[in-house]
Amino acid sequence: MKNKIEDGGKKMKKFVSEFRDFIMRGNVLDMAVGVIVGAAFNKITTSLVNDVLMPFIGLIAGGQNFTDRLNVVLVKPTYNEAGEVVDAGVTIGFGSFLATIIDFIIIAFVVFLLIKLFNRARTIALKRKLEAERAEAEAKAAEEASKPKAPTQEELLVEIRDLLKAAYGSNEASDNNTTT
Repeated sequence: MKNKIEDGGKKMKKFVSEFRDFIMRGNVLDMAVGVIVGAAFNKITTSLVNDVLMPFIGLIAGGQNFTDRLNVVLVKPTYNEAGEVVDAGVTIGFGSFLATIIDFIIIAFVVFLLIKLFNRARTIALKRKLEAERAEAEAKAAEEASKPKAPTQEELLVEIRDLLKAAYGSNEASDNNTTT
């Protein structure tokens, strides 16, 4: 029984360790930061659409609240004698839907620009890396070209032959003459 408890404790420690390693990976942290920044950016764009663009569009459309003007009321709300809403009624919110579409388009456009900017930066970084690698390869090739080349095997053999001829050339000639 004690061994099962100890094994369970070891498994739990391993599980917690693996989970900690997973959470501390760069990708997970980057994703978490992205979600938080995205949520904050969503609030900014929603405010831009609802507080800046929609009133301006409403002004152009006749000076009314554009979001409310496009709503279709199917069942009117009912109120009690104190003026409190008893039944909210049924409304189709085309204006709110349009504001949400505009909000989405703005967010999609900004994300498009960010991706385009990121891709451009990545392309520039890749070009710089390739240029540096090419310059390094050219420098290495120039260094190799400036080094004196070692003679080939054939060149060494020719040199040895010539040295032997110079050293034994006269003796060889006299030996050849005597044997014939």
